[in-house]
Amino acid sequence: MPDSPITHVSDTARWVAMYRAMETDRPDALFRDPYARRLAGEKGAEIIRTMRRVRSWAWPHIVRTATFDELILRCVADGADAVLNLAAGLDARPWRLDLPSALTWINVDYLDMAAYVREQLAAERPRCVLRWEPADLADDRQRRALFARVGAAHRKVLVVSEGLLIYLGAEGVAKLADDLHAQPTFHRWIFDISSPRLLKMMRRSTRGQMAEANAEFLFAPAENTAFFVPHGWREVEFRGSMSEAIRLKRLPRLYHLFRLLGLVQTRKRREEWNRFAGCALMDRV
Repeated sequence: MPDSPITHVSDTARWVAMYRAMETDRPDALFRDPYARRLAGEKGAEIIRTMRRVRSWAWPHIVRTATFDELILRCVADGADAVLNLAAGLDARPWRLDLPSALTWINVDYLDMAAYVREQLAAERPRCVLRWEPADLADDRQRRALFARVGAAHRKVLVVSEGLLIYLGAEGVAKLADDLHAQPTFHRWIFDISSPRLLKMMRRSTRGQMAEANAEFLFAPAENTAFFVPHGWREVEFRGSMSEAIRLKRLPRLYHLFRLLGLVQTRKRREEWNRFAGCALMDRV
């Protein structure tokens, strides 16, 4: 789109990096990502500056980053010997998290994205063994071959897919889940997931800009994480975005209104709101 700074789905990584840079600048930051602003570049700054309402979306992305950090570190402490980071984007966790030096971290993304990150952080030293796997995850053959290589090389793999599933249709997510489960050494999976109501809000907020840039919001199953059970994955833990925002003290501006509404809602409705968006830790069935 001539009036949109987003021209490809990979550009969304730049705006998320800007959110991480904004959080890093705070004196009470939940995490420190000294590479985020450099990786976001001018394109990331332009997205935040020009796209309607994008700045107001900062809090859930910041909360998501902090929650993923905690879950990843916990799974690594529990014995994961490799992290398979799907659609890694501008994720600087191999450089900024306190990871074991023997851990293998595998970043998967498009060739140009991988090349960009490697160029920007060429002088920086990662905390663990870092591997790059340029791949198009939408290509069935590439995806399955990659998973087979990683699965054969490690004994306990943690899969991470932050900010990926929402851009895939239900069929694409089902195929991904099946292919991950086909590898016996892929034992846990962390992802974020949205509700159908949130999907409608996000589409309305961007006024079609994302769809026209081939970055349309697609996946938000009504059954939430139960969608994955037939594909071999069950929920171990779910952390709702609002609950995490309360815990981490990163509340949205309208939080007090949501809180008042929650006082008069049924238990079922409150649970639906808790699943409005969040992060899930999944285990093999």
